Amino acid sequence: MSIKETYDVIIIGGGPSGMMAAIRAGERGLRVLLLEKNLDVGKKLSLTGGGRCNILNAEEDQRKLLENYGDSAKFLYSPFSKFGMQNSRDFFESRGLAIKVEARKRAFPSSEKATDVIRILKKYVKKNKVQVMTNVKVLGFKTEDGKIVGVKTEDEIYKAKSFVLATGGSSYQKTGSTGEGMHWLKKLGHTIYKANPSIVPLVVDEKWVKDISGTTLSFIKIIFGADRLKSRGRFFKIGKVLFTHFGLSGPTILNSSHQVKEMLKDGPVRTVIDMYPDTEINILRNRVLKIFDQNKNKLLSNTIEKIVPHGMDGAVSSFLSPLLLKTKVHSVSREDRNKITDLLKAMPLTVVGTMGMDWAVISDGGVDLKEIDMKTMRSKIHNNLYFTGDVLHINRPSGGFSLQLCWTTGYIAGDSVSV
Repeated sequence: MSIKETYDVIIIGGGPSGMMAAIRAGERGLRVLLLEKNLDVGKKLSLTGGGRCNILNAEEDQRKLLENYGDSAKFLYSPFSKFGMQNSRDFFESRGLAIKVEARKRAFPSSEKATDVIRILKKYVKKNKVQVMTNVKVLGFKTEDGKIVGVKTEDEIYKAKSFVLATGGSSYQKTGSTGEGMHWLKKLGHTIYKANPSIVPLVVDEKWVKDISGTTLSFIKIIFGADRLKSRGRFFKIGKVLFTHFGLSGPTILNSSHQVKEMLKDGPVRTVIDMYPDTEINILRNRVLKIFDQNKNKLLSNTIEKIVPHGMDGAVSSFLSPLLLKTKVHSVSREDRNKITDLLKAMPLTVVGTMGMDWAVISDGGVDLKEIDMKTMRSKIHNNLYFTGDVLHINRPSGGFSLQLCWTTGYIAGDSVSV
């Protein structure tokens, strides 16, 4: 195994935080080598936001923005003060990428193409003379007398004065993000929290959910732990839900999964769906009664679709007896009519698990933040090692917060790395 020339800094990982670190280090005139295991950089980035790329969250109040990072917020004030949301937005807009802001302050490229974000990053990686090597499998760090001096690959050892680890976590494993960097860090003496899928679809027990796979409800209320007291974890979310062949997905579900996972430790989570969260039960009863009056000579089975959101008629019908479904509407009792209305406000289902790491949009786990100088992203154990993005043990919801973490930590690492 030969030893290659020495660089100022070697960055392992060509994702968003790795490329941002490379751009900033290159701007400073450093000799930068970027190593990527895939055939091209930005593979995971191309999938974010369903290919639209939720590039950041445009919350201008930094305190409110950092609240989304939970217990990690107190560690993030310093890096975000140096390079926060507005700095990130300026970075891309000043380089020709138009950005638009949608509901919940989620920001996207105006083109709605993640490839445009990758194009900008690649352009400025090249402009700042960063040497990029793809299809390179890194095996770990080379140390001498306890100091990191190089990076070992299958064929070569690449030496540098400093190193940035930007290998990501364990989510979206099909993109090559398998968390191998954590194993290297354990050998270097760092404390590593085990990766867990924190934003992930949910598995349910009921057949009716799977039977309507592909159906989306754009505005519903879903209550998790419906049989529990608020103090024992019961909570609700309002938003979009996608029914799948295994259970539930969509933004509302993904942003609930971390809490639901905690509830699952006590067993299956009883859940109900309110299909009309902005309509009181009495008003909904009158609405159903009016539709029944307009269709009184039709079979109930042919009328259900008129009182439920699109695609939900089969689900509601599954709770009713075949005999009742074959009854003409004018013969449906008030009790049965109210039962149908109650289903619209509280359709029951049971969450029994999550889809696991292969399906995770984001996973937590990573380096203990107490072992990092967050002003510089430098390791407190090895003074020539820096961390970015998903390598850090930080939990956060979807909505642009993950990529914002990448832009901030990547820039800080690239700006701070010393030679």
